[in-house]
Amino acid sequence: MSRAIQHLLIGGLIIMTTAVPSMTTASEKDLKLTIVNPQKLYDPTPNGYSTAVIVPREARLAYISGQGGQDGTGTLSPDFAVQVKQAYANLHTALDALGARPDQVAKLTVFVVDHDMSKLEVLTRNVKEMFGEALPAQTLIPVPKLAIDPMLFEVEAVVMLE
Repeated sequence: MSRAIQHLLIGGLIIMTTAVPSMTTASEKDLKLTIVNPQKLYDPTPNGYSTAVIVPREARLAYISGQGGQDGTGTLSPDFAVQVKQAYANLHTALDALGARPDQVAKLTVFVVDHDMSKLEVLTRNVKEMFGEALPAQTLIPVPKLAIDPMLFEVEAVVMLE
């Protein structure tokens, strides 16, 4: 048997065995993210995120590319707050397309052009509006520029699928 066929067979067996649920696998309805905010660390929840989130091993993950503040026509408002609100609306649309809910988002990465402390209130408000108590882990990365010049904000997500 050729080496290429052996690799295909091994890959097929791995895919097949990982796709077969075992008796101990939780049902899809039991798949929940576990939020961890250790008491010995600063409580990040007032700022709209959690320290860590555990995804159950039975879950599949989806990665949503960075969503900017463009509306349906591709237009970007020059206002930071408007772009952030639209970006989260776009993220929600992407979640809907995956059949996922905000409480299935494990991790966000946000990119903010010319970040300063005045932008935190806008960011925190929008995250709390979308995620409520199920705050994902999150990293904010200040950047000098994004893909296109008028873009001021972008959010990407890692999502647990049921």
